[in-house]
Amino acid sequence: MSAVTATAEEPVDRTDKARDVPAFLRERRHGLTLGALVALATAAYSVLGLVKFSAFKASIFDLVIFDQAVRGYASFGPPVAPSVGMFYNQGMDFVQPADHFSPILAVLAPLYWVYDDPRTLIVAQAALLSLAAVPVWHYTSRRLGPVPAHLVAVAYLVSWPVAQAAGFDFHEVAFVPLLSAIMIERADAGRTRYAVLAAIGILLVKEDMGLLVAGFGVYLFLIRRRLEGTALVLMGGGALLLIRGVVMPMIGSGGEGFHWAYGSRGATLGEVALSIVRDPFGTLWQMVSPEVKVDTMAFLLWPMLLTALLSPLVLVAVPLLVERFLADRPQWWGTDFQYNAFLAAILVCAAVDGVHRLSGRLRGRFPERSRALAGHWAFAVCVIGLTLVPRFALGNLVESSFFTEEPSVAAAREAVATVPDGVVVEAANNVGPALSARTTVLLWGPQAYGAPWIVADVTRWTFPFGGPEVQQQRVDEALRTGYTKVFDRDGYVVLKRS
Repeated sequence: MSAVTATAEEPVDRTDKARDVPAFLRERRHGLTLGALVALATAAYSVLGLVKFSAFKASIFDLVIFDQAVRGYASFGPPVAPSVGMFYNQGMDFVQPADHFSPILAVLAPLYWVYDDPRTLIVAQAALLSLAAVPVWHYTSRRLGPVPAHLVAVAYLVSWPVAQAAGFDFHEVAFVPLLSAIMIERADAGRTRYAVLAAIGILLVKEDMGLLVAGFGVYLFLIRRRLEGTALVLMGGGALLLIRGVVMPMIGSGGEGFHWAYGSRGATLGEVALSIVRDPFGTLWQMVSPEVKVDTMAFLLWPMLLTALLSPLVLVAVPLLVERFLADRPQWWGTDFQYNAFLAAILVCAAVDGVHRLSGRLRGRFPERSRALAGHWAFAVCVIGLTLVPRFALGNLVESSFFTEEPSVAAAREAVATVPDGVVVEAANNVGPALSARTTVLLWGPQAYGAPWIVADVTRWTFPFGGPEVQQQRVDEALRTGYTKVFDRDGYVVLKRS
């Protein structure tokens, strides 16, 4: 009887299991969709960086700097970065946190135990930038629903600030979208402990990240979470002063004025603050002049249909914008480089919160429009993000010319192969990344370091020279002072010191 019962029950079990499969998928369809988006974005960002690396379009500043530092952490030694140390006349033992305070790079060290190569950083950056979509999705889903959240996640993943960061070799900014999104989402979910941990992680990314944390504290204070907000303002402000004024000089940062970008306003942070108080109208004018600053602010806000301006969360981005736009460095003002990625996740979350607030205001008078607003807005910002792809770095992925190697690449590979392992080499900015895994790379420039090997480029301009003619003069000088030419093809010259 029991055998008959068991036989009769078996089809029922199989039917139940078959019925459970679509239920399983239905329950997890949002997670699977989000995971697919993150994986696709990681692959796209990785291809963008790896193709540039293969085509000798990566650079010593900054890829080799971070590669040297992470390799130091991976070998349980100091994160020395001789490439930047020699450039600033600080010596071969100069540590990367004395240049920019980024001890968070140590978390990438285990990856170098698997594959010790600068390309590891390119893929790691791709994953970090993509993973920020996860907390962005959760934050959006709570406010607008899961389907609009997927559209917003796509809008973040294709956003131009993220694309510009992914297209710039490697930079410490890779950590900030993920950590800032976690900080915002966890605080919104009432998990303050995890939000504080994310804030601490942000402080370990760069010496000025105290501004971001303090800005988030101001936001919390304004939404009546005054104790938490005050604590984060004090933590962010204190970290800014401690790291910049005490920690970095203690570990070997350059002398007075090292990396200072506000000479037009003063020589210290106090003098800059005083100049702002004395001349508020001049400060406001400097924030919008020259016009490129206005263009940058427009590009940051309008792809999300300006809804970030409806949320107090937008204030989190203000300190970093002020820091950049009051600086004397034009490269900080525009859209070409990676600096806007510091704000990417913050502004997306602020825009979501702005739509949520607007929807709440409309709910009483126009309930039907209020319900439809979230979906229409999310669809619109997703479409806008996609239309901007060709204008920025991700657009390279749909250009066949991006994957076509220039004839000079073969010569560059031969030049690199000429240099033996384990030596110190002064290399042209675009050549250094290909040598960093097996040599100690210094940036080849107007100042001679006397390295045993030099890999020069005398045809194409390379940083930090003024032009190819100066690069040729540098090679001629090296030949007069004891170097021998061992390779010369298509503008690439390899010199060995006799």
